[in-house]
Amino acid sequence: MNKANGRANGSATNGAGDYPANRFVPPAAVGLPPRPQFSPEQIKELTAALEVPLDPSVIEWRVTNTTKAGKPRGQVVPYADQRAYTDRLNSLFSPAGWTRKYVVHTSANFERSNDQKTVAKVFVSCELMIFGLGLHSATGEEWADDPNAVTSAEAQAFKRACVCFGLGRYLYYYAGTWVDLDDRKRPKTVPVLPPWATPDGWRQGLRPQQRRDSPDSDALANAKSSTNCGSAAPSSLILQIEAMAEPLGARMYRGLLKRIARVWNPRDIQDAALQQQVLAHMQAAERGFRRLDAALNRVGPEALTPILHSLKVQSIDVVDNLHTLHEIVVAVEAAAHGTTMKQ
Repeated sequence: MNKANGRANGSATNGAGDYPANRFVPPAAVGLPPRPQFSPEQIKELTAALEVPLDPSVIEWRVTNTTKAGKPRGQVVPYADQRAYTDRLNSLFSPAGWTRKYVVHTSANFERSNDQKTVAKVFVSCELMIFGLGLHSATGEEWADDPNAVTSAEAQAFKRACVCFGLGRYLYYYAGTWVDLDDRKRPKTVPVLPPWATPDGWRQGLRPQQRRDSPDSDALANAKSSTNCGSAAPSSLILQIEAMAEPLGARMYRGLLKRIARVWNPRDIQDAALQQQVLAHMQAAERGFRRLDAALNRVGPEALTPILHSLKVQSIDVVDNLHTLHEIVVAVEAAAHGTTMKQ
């Protein structure tokens, strides 16, 4: 694993490659009106700068899956500490050019499915405002019995809000690589990032769909997906579907794949029209979760528990279809509306 970072971007670069620090200073910083007015060309340039991959020196690796038999192997995916996201925003807009706000809620206690332990969840919502570009919000969550629950949920919410602006979005396109693990289930080695996941490669025009996948014959869990890995790169629609895995969560992501396309792996979908249908349903689910987050911000997460009980749903994490999600969203929005009317 990578060493702990000192400065998030490691070197004198700002994580966006050779973009000069504070290139886009908001007018408020030079005594002009408080809200910057960017031209369409500047907005386009800023958006492109946000999408540039972070410097490889700040990338760390997380084990997401492990083999059940044979020598210990794990599937690793890249991620970055939230400090790297903060440094990129500071370098492009200055510390005065953006702001964020957190709201913390705690759910009522309920039984956790994997260990039948009664525990609450901590929810942290983050509103990220970039002056002149707009505002996005997202929610992170963690079990309350985790001693770092608030810190973890806060970082998750902030990074998800950044993704709405394009910052860190490229990491969702990384499918994962299988490596050997030590006796503590830590990677013995870490993969080399593909060229498109580096600032230089990205600025040269490389993108995920130009990647050539080579199946790892030693990875048991990769056996099925390797049948579709050849010289042909995955389509843009497939990459967009794969990028929905983290925003939707495992249950909803797999549930939609199974119900609509009857596959577990989106790369098994050969028909372009079916790919588009799957993507449309996943985008609808993402909008549903955002509506739910917004409603819970108004009414509080404790309102969710009785609604889930009435629908015989153990947790929002186990929802795997749009119909149930819609029922939950409508019920929570109705509760939020009633709270607003009383006020």
